[in-house]
Amino acid sequence: MDSRLGRDQSWIPKVIKKKTCSTFLEDTTSGSKQQLCQCGYPKDCHNSVATEDNFGAAIVSRWNTAEHTTEEPTDAFGDVEFFGKGRLHGKFVRLSSDTDPAIVYTLITHFWDIPPPNLVVSVVGGEGSLKMKAWLKDILRRGLVKAAQSTGAWIMTSGLQVGIGKYVGQAVRDHATANTRSTAKVVAMGIAPWGIVYEKERLVNPKGSFPVEYTVGSDSKAEYALDDNYSAFLLVDDGTNNRTGGEIRFQARLEEHILTQRTGIGGRGSIEIPVLCMLIQGGPNMLERIYKATTNNIPWLILAGSGGMADILAEVLVESFTADTLKKEVEERIRKHFPSEDIHSLVELVEKIFENKHLVTVYNASLEGTLEFDTMILKALFKACKKQTTNARAYLDELKLAVAWSRVDIAKSQLFNGEILWKSCDLEEPMTAALINNNPEFVKLFIDNGINMVEYLSYQRLEELYSSVERNSLLNAFLQKKKEERKALQGKEANLPPSIDGKHRSYCLLEVLKVLKDLMGDFCEPMYGELFNQANCQQNELSLKPQELSYLTKKCATPWTDLFIWAVLQSRNEMATYFWEMGGESVSSGLVACKILREMARHQPEAEAATVMKEMAAKFAQLSLDVFNQCYRHNERRAFRLLVRQCPLWGTATCLQLATEADARNFLAHDGVQALLNQTWWGEMDRNTKMWKLCLAFFCPPLIYSKLIKFSNGAEEQQTEKTASDLDSVDGDLLIQRSEISCDSEADVRVKSGYRRPFWMIRWKQFWGAPVTAFFGNVIMYFAFLFLFGYVLIMDLPFERPSRMELILYFWVVTLACEEVRQTFFVSMNISMKKKVKLYYQDMWNKCDILAILMFIAGVTCRMFHAWFDMGRALLCLDFMVFSFRLVHIFAINKHLGPKIIIVGKMIKDVFFFLFFLGVWLMAYGVATQGLLYHTETRVSWIFRRVFYRPYLQIFGQIPLDEIDATRFHSKCPDNLTASSDDELSACTKAYANWLVILLLTIFLLVANILLVNLLIAMFSYTFNKVQENSDIYWKFQRYNLIVEYHQRPALAPPFIILSHIHIFIKRNIRKVPTVKGRLFRVDLSEAVANRLMTWEAVQKENYLVSRNRMKRESNMEQLKRTALKVDSVLTYITDIREHDRRLRVLEKQVDYCTEALKWLAESLLQSDLIKNSRAPPTFTGPSSTKDSKP
Repeated sequence: MDSRLGRDQSWIPKVIKKKTCSTFLEDTTSGSKQQLCQCGYPKDCHNSVATEDNFGAAIVSRWNTAEHTTEEPTDAFGDVEFFGKGRLHGKFVRLSSDTDPAIVYTLITHFWDIPPPNLVVSVVGGEGSLKMKAWLKDILRRGLVKAAQSTGAWIMTSGLQVGIGKYVGQAVRDHATANTRSTAKVVAMGIAPWGIVYEKERLVNPKGSFPVEYTVGSDSKAEYALDDNYSAFLLVDDGTNNRTGGEIRFQARLEEHILTQRTGIGGRGSIEIPVLCMLIQGGPNMLERIYKATTNNIPWLILAGSGGMADILAEVLVESFTADTLKKEVEERIRKHFPSEDIHSLVELVEKIFENKHLVTVYNASLEGTLEFDTMILKALFKACKKQTTNARAYLDELKLAVAWSRVDIAKSQLFNGEILWKSCDLEEPMTAALINNNPEFVKLFIDNGINMVEYLSYQRLEELYSSVERNSLLNAFLQKKKEERKALQGKEANLPPSIDGKHRSYCLLEVLKVLKDLMGDFCEPMYGELFNQANCQQNELSLKPQELSYLTKKCATPWTDLFIWAVLQSRNEMATYFWEMGGESVSSGLVACKILREMARHQPEAEAATVMKEMAAKFAQLSLDVFNQCYRHNERRAFRLLVRQCPLWGTATCLQLATEADARNFLAHDGVQALLNQTWWGEMDRNTKMWKLCLAFFCPPLIYSKLIKFSNGAEEQQTEKTASDLDSVDGDLLIQRSEISCDSEADVRVKSGYRRPFWMIRWKQFWGAPVTAFFGNVIMYFAFLFLFGYVLIMDLPFERPSRMELILYFWVVTLACEEVRQTFFVSMNISMKKKVKLYYQDMWNKCDILAILMFIAGVTCRMFHAWFDMGRALLCLDFMVFSFRLVHIFAINKHLGPKIIIVGKMIKDVFFFLFFLGVWLMAYGVATQGLLYHTETRVSWIFRRVFYRPYLQIFGQIPLDEIDATRFHSKCPDNLTASSDDELSACTKAYANWLVILLLTIFLLVANILLVNLLIAMFSYTFNKVQENSDIYWKFQRYNLIVEYHQRPALAPPFIILSHIHIFIKRNIRKVPTVKGRLFRVDLSEAVANRLMTWEAVQKENYLVSRNRMKRESNMEQLKRTALKVDSVLTYITDIREHDRRLRVLEKQVDYCTEALKWLAESLLQSDLIKNSRAPPTFTGPSSTKDSKP
């Protein structure tokens, strides 16, 4: 590992240099015993060239780093490991003060793997043995470090355990300790002079140190040691020893370079990295640095009250001084704090700084303590960039910065306060940044301020959004997989072409289409499918040709839906919810999101992320349910139409199909859905029909023409619906018609020419075409089938050839097999055969049917051969059990039996877990007892019988004491039995260690009968209590599948169903009559009617959202939040009052000064002879004197 790292950074000595003294100039003022050069190093540390240059030393009296140093490859770089700090590593490099900052920035971001910053904060001041105040430590810890973590900033200080660098390091450590769950690491970077670093010789290694062990001692010089809380160290070498100054110049150049870089990995962000310098305390030398930084438009933040030069500048900048008074006030303050300095030059620097007053912000903790420190930093940057214009383009960088920092409150107060005129085109780039950075608050803000989503979202921009997904996300893995598959399919031509503006696109909508097809099946075929060649759509071989790139310039037809799917695929909860609220087709869109998220949760390897996806899926399923509930309460018939309407956006699927695919059981269990199912179940019969009436009509068909069963009258019902429609101000074509969603209706029995079939035929189809009638007939005939099957097995299965009843049974099973084939391949769905087979086998009961038919075929085949007759009989007997088990599914429709069947099904899973534990314990006991009692037994059948069969029976009390207890053993028994011995004989039982056998028996019965059986009972109780609450929902979900199945079934039951199959074949293939049942609750509405229905749904969704928001506002939590906001606003108002009061006091002092000056001027004029006036000058009359003068 060490050699690998060394090779990775072997370029550093070739590019980055250090400085060494090239001319020895003796320092005569040092007072040291050994000869010291003016660079600070002893003479013996210089090379021979530097010490022998006597001529150069004679003509030069003062050492200069630019003239008397040479650059050589650096000899100190790599990783530093702090001794006693565990695995805490930091990066370091020794570099010349003249090193190009671009090289250093590349080293940090690309080779040290430190992410590029969104902001750089240089903390300066506080040199030497600084005594930090408590409130300053709190600002560093809770303010600066927290702001750096939330904004992704770099903090730059000296990085040493002295001065301000020491306290910043402590703040970083304390914040990391208090926030152990946070994954964002605070990047603190030390820029220190190489000459003062403690034990710097340890860092020297020309080949690099990976790592070097760094130990901090306890001597006085240890305060200049590297701080272990920093991530990186830039050790600036200007050729001096024990001196500072070179690092300041290098840090200033590095800051200027960072100003020109852009945020994001590789500098692909949309804004330049801002740099902010923060002054804490500080000496006179800070003025020169502040002045140079302000000339480069680098803003400063000064902490008032920290002491030193920071307090002087804070007082000067806050007070409103004139040009004359400024100089006087600054001189007084500098003379008071720094009497030995050059006051005149310092005053000039302050005046120059005052000219760029907009770049300097004063932070007073006592006045602005309620503000977050990152808010204060952002305000300082905004203040530095304040422009006197209302053009939005001038404030675009500030808006992007607010988006990068997720500070929507600052954006509202500073940029969207009504003073700046924002256009839709101005907000497009920030909108993209807000979407990528997952800032839903900014998305709402931009939409509220007029961004046009139809103009904003083009297919090209949508591809950019998909290309910006996180690299470690599940969606990126899906897209990358589809991209690689297309490359493998098409070869080199599969490379993504550049977009219209020349930028490289990682993914295109073709990959998105394929991912959606995998997640949603065939429901999403129309989504983006029209943009590409769909000739090979069924084979999943969509291609992308260069001439098809014209779609990039097109605008998205449904921008809200496209963004909604984009947010759902990335599991962005809040943003997806907002787009769902703004988009249309709320019920179907929520169910689609539920389907996508549940499919993604199955593929998500991380448990926590999968849990988040499942919670989101449940949320959107509940949103769809709530909106549908609102629709159902408003208008039942239109809600029915909403359920069965084909949604073109989702591949012509209906809400019922989407709910089934998404496993939205609560949705299907809703009263509105169940009312539609009841209507479909009974067809055109009255839903309150008694079961005995149905039985009479079934066995005596002429009774259907009597008044025994009430049927609906289509003409009267349509007239009633038309009246209700007129009263509700809605066109009649919006109302649901029972004929469109139930079984064969009058639409199927009428002839297009207008001929109406006779009444007896219509009534016949109304009764026998209802799913309830088909179900009742299938139940009766299935019992008859089981009776016939049992009769044949018990009484009529001759050895020679099949009997007449047996042939009838064969024909009956053939009709059952024909029906299964029809259900598999001849359902009217526009999907491939492979998909049809897959959908068929997803149902467990279909698997049971196939198993029963295959076992019957195998049994009949064996039965035809005399040698295998007994095997055939055995297979048929087992097959009878499988056919009998099929009754469970038939009775699932019953309201009382259905939920209990669900509970029994869940308990069967518990039995398998119980059998696993029981099998382990039973095998352990059986092998042990067999080895102790019958170790000479060699017959395999007897071994298995005693190891498994006998211990299992012992659980139920059948304990053979004659074979276990030594006192009851038989006296005579054969020994050494072989496999050919008589099976009736038993081997001799060994009496050795018989007490151990009895002990094992008691332990086995104790564990099996008490522990494991009670465990099974507890598992059953837990499952029952858990499932009982939701068993009704599970039953309604299965009831939907059963109703759909019998809605598709022919009216006749097996074996007469063969007549229905022949009739269907003639009707569909010869007469070409389209099916009505095959529509599966589908209604294809006209565009005008669909638009009106979607408008009505949108109105109901708005009503639901309004009621939900009202309930949310009335909740205790929201009331507390509003109270907290009011308290914050009051505190802010009080802070503003303090500021106004301070300004009034300053103004009062100035007025007093002006008053005194005018008074002196008046007195002087009176005493002089310039003005001759007999009237005395006027006197000031205040409010009190005026009041007193009144009678």
